[in-house]
Amino acid sequence: MGLLLTLFAVSIATAQSASDASSDAHETSGRLVLVLPFENRSGQPTLQWIGDSFPDTINQRLNSAGFLTITRDDRQYALDHLGFPADFRPTHATTIRIAQTLDANFVVVGSFNVQNGKILVQAQVLEVDKLKLSQALNDSSDLARLFDVENAIAWKVARQIDPKFSVAEQTFLSASGGVKLTAFEGYIRGISATNPQERIKRLQGAVTEEPKYAAALLALGKAQYTDRQYAAAAATLIKVPRTDRSALEAGFYLGLAHFNAAKYADAEAAFAFVASRLPLPEVVNNQGVAASRQGRDAGALFQRATAADPGDADYHFNLAVSLMRRGDAAGSLHELEQTLKLHASDTEAADLRSRITAARLTGPGLKGAVETGGFEPLERIRRSYSEASFRQAAFQLDQMRGLRLAALPPTEQGAAYSQQGRDYLAQGLVPEAELEFQKAIAADPKSAMAHAGLAQVREQSGSVDDARKEANASIMLKPNVVSFLVLARLDLQANQMTASAVDVGNALRIEPGNSAAMGMRTALAARGQAIP
Repeated sequence: MGLLLTLFAVSIATAQSASDASSDAHETSGRLVLVLPFENRSGQPTLQWIGDSFPDTINQRLNSAGFLTITRDDRQYALDHLGFPADFRPTHATTIRIAQTLDANFVVVGSFNVQNGKILVQAQVLEVDKLKLSQALNDSSDLARLFDVENAIAWKVARQIDPKFSVAEQTFLSASGGVKLTAFEGYIRGISATNPQERIKRLQGAVTEEPKYAAALLALGKAQYTDRQYAAAAATLIKVPRTDRSALEAGFYLGLAHFNAAKYADAEAAFAFVASRLPLPEVVNNQGVAASRQGRDAGALFQRATAADPGDADYHFNLAVSLMRRGDAAGSLHELEQTLKLHASDTEAADLRSRITAARLTGPGLKGAVETGGFEPLERIRRSYSEASFRQAAFQLDQMRGLRLAALPPTEQGAAYSQQGRDYLAQGLVPEAELEFQKAIAADPKSAMAHAGLAQVREQSGSVDDARKEANASIMLKPNVVSFLVLARLDLQANQMTASAVDVGNALRIEPGNSAAMGMRTALAARGQAIP
């Protein structure tokens, strides 16, 4: 929890040092939100999984929209710390205690009922500092449309916390990715199961139904890893797409699974991928350990890890071992002194220090003199992954990026946010993309590409009229291929063949070799419609 709170404090301090405009843009993401399981008032114990599913969905939506949420694991930590059972349903007073334990600024509580095939949901947001509870946020639908209800509640929570929140409700409603409800149930029951065998069985069922369900793949891979099924875990985790938000966590556990199976080159590659996106010390350390198991000098990686987190004894020990193998007695002894200052009872570090001191050698002979009598110190792998630490480090990077962009001219800000939005769209992250395009328009209202990107978001979320509006606004600012193709697709769906052909023709005049426009031309030709 230390790094979690430190990073959060840093992010708040960073946000407070920004300009007024930048502070407004990042105000929402500087708040920590705890979502508790919703109370089951249906009288049907078999539906308890629905209450457990609300934190999962609401957290995903809030995270995608720039909020910072507390994970299931950290919520369980708080319950354990306070002496409450895992299935405890807190009162108003205990909710505040849990929130204060986790330093949450807002807590989302709620309940649901099921009547005649419909689910009725009520949620409230507790503002912890003011001990103020919001009015009820209500939604309902057919039970089969559970995702819609949960996404709608998530959007209402976001608006309750930040009335300036600009992402459209329809974007939230379209963000669940078409996962089957039965697969979602299996996933929630799986991550909630206390028995390892049941957990794996439930998650395997979810993945069987939805083979590309990234959250279920990650949870299954972690469960298999915990159960020491390393080959199975690696086979599962490698299926998580690298473009998915869970790819970093999946990559970390993939590296551990390979490492435990003695596939050190594969482990190094997995850790290197994670480090390339988010170079936290535990990842860089593990990359170094995997490299050292292959007989390579990983001293530079261990130096990076110790520099990033000088308070970790294991990182200093690993660097000491690496320096000893180089023949650098003085450097190794220095790192061992740091190790023992941090962890005085580390007998292996004390033994290594004594052996190096007794050898009185510097150079190639040092390693041989130290490693006698079966003594062979090995660099230590970091086996624990803190999702909160990873997400908060990513959050902090986003904060810093926002501050850098705030110093740029408006047109450059708009271009940078638009590019990030396009990158998110390419990954299928629609709410994240909309947030970036909204930032781009706020910075530069005349950004044609920002309006074009927002038109794509509206198209993907099924808001046809808004998609047309944004596409036309973009074209008025500057004719562009993206907006003309949005209009072309919308016209084609409306069976307005001539209008669609005109849109495609306009796109091709701007960019004759555009593959998407050429594909649309082929589709129209198949229906007997020529391009004017």
